[in-house]
Amino acid sequence: MSHPSGRMLELLSLLAAGVPRSGADLAARLGVSPRTLRRDVERLRDLGYRVQSARGTGGSYRLPAGQGVPPLLLSEEEAVATAVGLRHAAAAYGAAAGPGPADTALRKLEEALPVRLRGRIAALAAATQVPPGPGRAGGPGGFDTLERLATATYVRSRVRFRYTARDGGAGERRGEPHRLLLLEHRWYLLAWDEDRANWRTFRVDRIAGLRVPGATFPPRPVPEASAGPFPRPGEPRGAVLFLAPAGAVARRLTARAGTLEPTGPDRCRYLTGAEDWDWLAGALAAVGLPYRVEGPGELARATQGLVARAAAAAPPPARA
Repeated sequence: MSHPSGRMLELLSLLAAGVPRSGADLAARLGVSPRTLRRDVERLRDLGYRVQSARGTGGSYRLPAGQGVPPLLLSEEEAVATAVGLRHAAAAYGAAAGPGPADTALRKLEEALPVRLRGRIAALAAATQVPPGPGRAGGPGGFDTLERLATATYVRSRVRFRYTARDGGAGERRGEPHRLLLLEHRWYLLAWDEDRANWRTFRVDRIAGLRVPGATFPPRPVPEASAGPFPRPGEPRGAVLFLAPAGAVARRLTARAGTLEPTGPDRCRYLTGAEDWDWLAGALAAVGLPYRVEGPGELARATQGLVARAAAAAPPPARA
Protein backbone atom coordinates (compact mmCIF):
# COMPACT_ATOMS: atom_id res chain seq x y z
CA MET A 1 0.00 0.00 0.00
CA SER A 2 2.03 2.95 -1.30
CA HIS A 3 -0.40 5.89 -1.16
CA PRO A 4 0.14 7.81 2.11
CA SER A 5 -3.58 8.38 2.79
CA GLY A 6 -4.46 4.72 2.36
CA ARG A 7 -1.43 3.70 4.40
CA MET A 8 -2.45 5.96 7.29
CA LEU A 9 -5.97 4.49 7.33
CA GLU A 10 -4.48 1.00 7.48
CA LEU A 11 -2.12 2.13 10.25
CA LEU A 12 -5.06 3.51 12.22
CA SER A 13 -6.86 0.21 11.80
CA LEU A 14 -3.82 -1.71 13.10
CA LEU A 15 -3.44 0.61 16.11
CA ALA A 16 -7.17 0.74 16.93
CA ALA A 17 -7.02 -2.32 19.23
CA GLY A 18 -5.20 -0.18 21.81
CA VAL A 19 -2.39 -2.72 22.42
CA PRO A 20 1.29 -1.98 21.71
CA ARG A 21 2.47 -3.03 18.23
CA SER A 22 6.15 -3.29 17.40
CA GLY A 23 7.56 -1.00 14.75
CA ALA A 24 8.93 -3.99 12.83
CA ASP A 25 5.51 -5.66 12.74
CA LEU A 26 3.74 -2.49 11.61
CA ALA A 27 6.32 -1.77 8.91
CA ALA A 28 6.05 -5.33 7.60
CA ARG A 29 2.25 -5.25 7.48
CA LEU A 30 2.26 -1.90 5.68
CA GLY A 31 5.10 -2.88 3.34
CA VAL A 32 7.20 0.18 4.21
CA SER A 33 10.56 0.94 5.78
CA PRO A 34 10.90 1.86 9.48
CA ARG A 35 11.68 5.42 8.40
CA THR A 36 8.42 5.69 6.39
CA LEU A 37 6.51 4.22 9.32
CA ARG A 38 7.89 6.94 11.61
CA ARG A 39 6.78 9.59 9.12
CA ASP A 40 3.25 8.13 8.99
CA VAL A 41 3.08 8.10 12.78
CA GLU A 42 4.06 11.78 12.82
CA ARG A 43 1.35 12.54 10.26
CA LEU A 44 -1.23 10.90 12.54
CA ARG A 45 0.02 12.99 15.45
CA ASP A 46 -0.27 16.13 13.32
CA LEU A 47 -3.92 15.18 12.72
CA GLY A 48 -4.54 15.00 16.47
CA TYR A 49 -4.13 11.28 17.17
CA ARG A 50 -2.05 10.79 20.33
CA VAL A 51 0.02 7.84 19.15
CA GLN A 52 2.26 6.72 22.01
CA SER A 53 5.68 5.23 21.33
CA ALA A 54 8.07 3.20 23.47
CA ARG A 55 11.80 2.94 23.03
CA GLY A 56 13.57 -0.36 22.75
CA THR A 57 14.58 -2.88 20.14
CA GLY A 58 12.47 -1.91 17.14
CA GLY A 59 10.28 0.29 19.33
CA SER A 60 6.51 -0.05 19.69
CA TYR A 61 3.44 2.12 19.08
CA ARG A 62 0.06 2.31 20.73
CA LEU A 63 -3.13 4.33 20.21
CA PRO A 64 -4.87 4.78 23.61
CA ALA A 65 -8.64 4.64 23.95
CA GLY A 66 -10.64 7.86 23.76
CA GLN A 67 -9.18 9.20 20.52
CA GLY A 68 -12.44 10.58 19.19
CA VAL A 69 -14.05 9.01 16.14
CA PRO A 70 -11.31 7.95 13.73
CA PRO A 71 -11.98 7.00 10.09
CA LEU A 72 -13.20 3.42 9.71
CA LEU A 73 -11.67 0.95 7.30
CA LEU A 74 -14.60 -1.17 6.06
CA SER A 75 -14.72 -3.96 3.53
CA GLU A 76 -17.24 -3.59 0.69
CA GLU A 77 -19.61 -6.03 2.40
CA GLU A 78 -19.32 -4.19 5.73
CA ALA A 79 -19.93 -0.83 4.06
CA VAL A 80 -23.06 -2.08 2.28
CA ALA A 81 -24.41 -3.70 5.46
CA THR A 82 -23.76 -0.51 7.46
CA ALA A 83 -25.44 1.74 4.89
CA VAL A 84 -28.53 -0.47 4.60
CA GLY A 85 -28.82 -0.66 8.39
CA LEU A 86 -28.56 3.13 8.69
CA ARG A 87 -31.18 3.63 5.97
CA HIS A 88 -33.61 1.35 7.80
CA ALA A 89 -32.85 3.04 11.13
CA ALA A 90 -33.57 6.44 9.58
CA ALA A 91 -36.91 5.16 8.25
CA ALA A 92 -37.84 3.61 11.58
CA TYR A 93 -37.30 6.88 13.47
CA GLY A 94 -39.32 8.93 11.00
CA ALA A 95 -38.50 12.40 9.73
CA ALA A 96 -41.05 14.65 11.43
CA ALA A 97 -38.36 16.49 13.36
CA GLY A 98 -35.91 16.77 10.48
CA PRO A 99 -32.77 14.70 9.77
CA GLY A 100 -31.57 12.69 12.75
CA PRO A 101 -28.23 11.01 13.55
CA ALA A 102 -29.01 8.00 11.35
CA ASP A 103 -29.86 10.26 8.38
CA THR A 104 -26.68 12.34 8.62
CA ALA A 105 -24.47 9.29 9.23
CA LEU A 106 -25.98 7.61 6.17
CA ARG A 107 -25.41 10.68 4.01
CA LYS A 108 -21.73 10.92 5.05
CA LEU A 109 -21.16 7.22 4.44
CA GLU A 110 -22.83 7.17 1.02
CA GLU A 111 -20.84 10.22 -0.11
CA ALA A 112 -17.62 8.37 0.70
CA LEU A 113 -18.53 5.16 -1.15
CA PRO A 114 -17.67 4.28 -4.75
CA VAL A 115 -20.50 4.53 -7.27
CA ARG A 116 -20.69 0.74 -7.70
CA LEU A 117 -21.41 0.29 -3.98
CA ARG A 118 -24.09 2.98 -4.01
CA GLY A 119 -25.91 0.94 -6.64
CA ARG A 120 -25.81 -2.19 -4.48
CA ILE A 121 -27.12 -0.25 -1.49
CA ALA A 122 -29.92 1.32 -3.50
CA ALA A 123 -30.97 -2.11 -4.82
CA LEU A 124 -31.06 -3.68 -1.35
CA ALA A 125 -32.96 -0.73 0.12
CA ALA A 126 -35.50 -0.70 -2.72
CA ALA A 127 -36.15 -4.44 -2.41
CA THR A 128 -36.86 -4.34 1.34
CA GLN A 129 -39.36 -2.42 3.41
CA VAL A 130 -39.31 -1.07 6.95
CA PRO A 131 -42.59 0.33 8.30
CA PRO A 132 -42.02 3.98 9.28
CA GLY A 133 -41.96 4.49 13.02
CA PRO A 134 -44.42 6.70 14.88
CA GLY A 135 -41.84 9.37 15.67
CA ARG A 136 -38.43 10.27 16.88
CA ALA A 137 -36.63 8.57 19.74
CA GLY A 138 -37.70 11.23 22.18
CA GLY A 139 -39.99 14.23 22.46
CA PRO A 140 -38.66 17.79 22.26
CA GLY A 141 -35.21 16.55 23.32
CA GLY A 142 -35.06 13.95 20.52
CA PHE A 143 -32.10 11.62 20.47
CA ASP A 144 -30.41 13.65 23.21
CA THR A 145 -33.17 12.60 25.63
CA LEU A 146 -32.57 8.94 24.83
CA GLU A 147 -28.81 9.27 25.30
CA ARG A 148 -29.16 11.07 28.63
CA LEU A 149 -31.64 8.47 29.88
CA ALA A 150 -29.23 5.72 28.86
CA THR A 151 -26.39 7.38 30.77
CA ALA A 152 -28.56 7.91 33.84
CA THR A 153 -29.61 4.26 33.70
CA TYR A 154 -26.01 3.08 33.43
CA VAL A 155 -24.72 5.15 36.38
CA ARG A 156 -27.99 4.68 38.38
CA SER A 157 -28.75 8.38 38.63
CA ARG A 158 -32.24 9.64 39.53
CA VAL A 159 -34.11 11.61 36.87
CA ARG A 160 -36.89 14.18 36.77
CA PHE A 161 -39.02 15.05 33.77
CA ARG A 162 -42.39 16.25 32.58
CA TYR A 163 -44.55 13.45 31.19
CA THR A 164 -47.65 13.58 29.00
CA ALA A 165 -49.89 10.62 29.79
CA ARG A 166 -52.14 8.67 27.45
CA ASP A 167 -55.15 10.87 28.27
CA GLY A 168 -53.22 14.07 27.48
CA GLY A 169 -52.62 15.10 31.08
CA ALA A 170 -49.10 16.22 31.94
CA GLY A 171 -47.20 16.29 35.21
CA GLU A 172 -43.78 16.16 36.84
CA ARG A 173 -42.27 12.73 37.53
CA ARG A 174 -39.34 11.59 39.65
CA GLY A 175 -37.87 8.18 39.04
CA GLU A 176 -35.05 5.67 39.12
CA PRO A 177 -34.32 4.57 35.53
CA HIS A 178 -33.57 0.87 35.18
CA ARG A 179 -33.91 -0.05 31.50
CA LEU A 180 -34.67 1.29 28.02
CA LEU A 181 -36.88 -0.90 25.83
CA LEU A 182 -37.40 -0.69 22.07
CA LEU A 183 -40.74 -2.15 20.99
CA GLU A 184 -42.66 -1.59 17.76
CA HIS A 185 -40.34 1.34 16.81
CA ARG A 186 -41.00 3.09 20.14
CA TRP A 187 -38.62 3.59 23.05
CA TYR A 188 -39.89 3.02 26.59
CA LEU A 189 -38.26 3.79 29.92
CA LEU A 190 -38.74 1.27 32.72
CA ALA A 191 -38.34 3.15 35.99
CA TRP A 192 -39.27 3.10 39.65
CA ASP A 193 -41.69 5.99 40.17
CA GLU A 194 -40.67 7.60 43.45
CA ASP A 195 -43.94 9.48 43.96
CA ARG A 196 -46.12 6.41 43.34
CA ALA A 197 -43.73 3.90 44.93
CA ASN A 198 -44.19 1.45 42.06
CA TRP A 199 -42.78 0.40 38.70
CA ARG A 200 -43.86 2.39 35.63
CA THR A 201 -43.10 2.39 31.92
CA PHE A 202 -42.88 5.76 30.15
CA ARG A 203 -42.90 6.35 26.42
CA VAL A 204 -39.71 8.30 25.74
CA ASP A 205 -41.34 10.44 23.04
CA ARG A 206 -43.70 11.77 25.74
CA ILE A 207 -40.86 12.87 28.03
CA ALA A 208 -39.86 16.55 28.09
CA GLY A 209 -37.64 18.72 30.25
CA LEU A 210 -35.42 15.85 31.37
CA ARG A 211 -33.19 16.69 34.35
CA VAL A 212 -30.52 14.53 35.97
CA PRO A 213 -29.81 16.06 39.41
CA GLY A 214 -26.91 13.69 40.10
CA ALA A 215 -28.32 11.78 43.10
CA THR A 216 -27.77 8.04 42.72
CA PHE A 217 -29.88 5.11 43.89
CA PRO A 218 -29.22 1.47 44.85
CA PRO A 219 -30.34 -1.20 42.35
CA ARG A 220 -33.77 -2.78 42.81
CA PRO A 221 -34.95 -6.23 41.67
CA VAL A 222 -36.62 -5.66 38.30
CA PRO A 223 -40.01 -7.39 37.88
CA GLU A 224 -40.12 -10.30 35.43
CA ALA A 225 -42.82 -8.56 33.41
CA SER A 226 -40.34 -5.86 32.43
CA ALA A 227 -39.64 -7.49 29.08
CA GLY A 228 -41.97 -4.83 27.75
CA PRO A 229 -44.51 -2.23 28.83
CA PHE A 230 -46.57 -4.04 31.44
CA PRO A 231 -49.86 -3.15 33.15
CA ARG A 232 -49.74 -1.24 36.39
CA PRO A 233 -51.55 -2.55 39.47
CA GLY A 234 -55.27 -1.94 39.08
CA GLU A 235 -55.03 -1.22 35.35
CA PRO A 236 -56.85 -3.44 32.81
CA ARG A 237 -54.86 -6.28 31.27
CA GLY A 238 -55.65 -7.47 27.78
CA ALA A 239 -56.56 -11.16 27.51
CA VAL A 240 -57.19 -12.90 24.18
CA LEU A 241 -57.85 -16.59 23.50
CA PHE A 242 -56.54 -17.67 20.08
CA LEU A 243 -58.18 -20.76 18.61
CA ALA A 244 -54.90 -21.86 17.07
CA PRO A 245 -51.59 -23.39 18.25
CA ALA A 246 -49.18 -21.04 20.03
CA GLY A 247 -46.47 -21.60 17.40
CA ALA A 248 -48.74 -20.46 14.58
CA VAL A 249 -49.80 -17.34 16.50
CA ALA A 250 -46.24 -16.44 17.52
CA ARG A 251 -45.09 -16.35 13.89
CA ARG A 252 -47.73 -13.75 13.00
CA LEU A 253 -48.16 -11.68 16.16
CA THR A 254 -46.49 -8.25 15.96
CA ALA A 255 -47.59 -7.11 19.45
CA ARG A 256 -44.54 -8.48 21.29
CA ALA A 257 -45.06 -6.80 24.67
CA GLY A 258 -46.88 -9.61 26.42
CA THR A 259 -46.95 -13.35 27.10
CA LEU A 260 -48.29 -16.11 24.84
CA GLU A 261 -48.99 -19.41 26.59
CA PRO A 262 -50.48 -22.65 25.20
CA THR A 263 -53.78 -23.67 26.82
CA GLY A 264 -54.23 -26.80 24.71
CA PRO A 265 -52.99 -28.45 21.51
CA ASP A 266 -54.89 -26.02 19.29
CA ARG A 267 -55.35 -22.89 21.37
CA CYS A 268 -53.34 -20.36 23.39
CA ARG A 269 -53.86 -17.25 25.51
CA TYR A 270 -52.18 -13.89 24.98
CA LEU A 271 -51.88 -11.50 27.95
CA THR A 272 -50.60 -7.95 27.63
CA GLY A 273 -50.84 -4.38 28.80
CA ALA A 274 -51.45 -1.74 26.15
CA GLU A 275 -50.68 1.90 25.51
CA ASP A 276 -53.30 1.98 22.77
CA TRP A 277 -56.27 -0.44 22.70
CA ASP A 278 -57.17 0.55 19.13
CA TRP A 279 -53.66 -0.32 17.95
CA LEU A 280 -53.78 -3.65 19.82
CA ALA A 281 -57.15 -4.51 18.26
CA GLY A 282 -55.66 -3.99 14.81
CA ALA A 283 -52.53 -6.03 15.64
CA LEU A 284 -54.68 -8.94 16.86
CA ALA A 285 -56.86 -8.86 13.75
CA ALA A 286 -53.75 -8.83 11.56
CA VAL A 287 -52.72 -12.24 12.92
CA GLY A 288 -55.38 -13.73 10.63
CA LEU A 289 -56.36 -16.56 12.97
CA PRO A 290 -59.62 -16.97 14.92
CA TYR A 291 -59.62 -15.51 18.44
CA ARG A 292 -61.88 -14.29 21.22
CA VAL A 293 -61.37 -11.17 23.31
CA GLU A 294 -61.71 -12.09 26.98
CA GLY A 295 -61.14 -8.58 28.30
CA PRO A 296 -60.99 -5.84 29.27
CA GLY A 297 -63.96 -3.82 28.06
CA GLU A 298 -61.64 -1.27 26.41
CA LEU A 299 -60.17 -3.93 24.12
CA ALA A 300 -63.59 -5.40 23.37
CA ARG A 301 -64.95 -1.98 22.38
CA ALA A 302 -61.88 -1.23 20.28
CA THR A 303 -62.36 -4.55 18.47
CA GLN A 304 -66.04 -3.84 17.86
CA GLY A 305 -65.14 -0.41 16.50
CA LEU A 306 -62.59 -2.00 14.17
CA VAL A 307 -65.22 -4.44 12.88
CA ALA A 308 -67.68 -1.60 12.29
CA ARG A 309 -65.13 0.48 10.38
CA ALA A 310 -64.13 -2.52 8.27
CA ALA A 311 -67.76 -3.27 7.45
CA ALA A 312 -68.40 0.35 6.46
CA ALA A 313 -65.28 0.41 4.31
CA ALA A 314 -66.29 -2.70 2.37
CA PRO A 315 -70.09 -3.00 2.30
CA PRO A 316 -71.60 -6.08 0.62
CA PRO A 317 -72.34 -5.61 -3.10
CA ALA A 318 -75.90 -4.55 -3.94
CA ARG A 319 -78.14 -7.30 -5.30
CA ALA A 320 -79.12 -7.07 -8.92
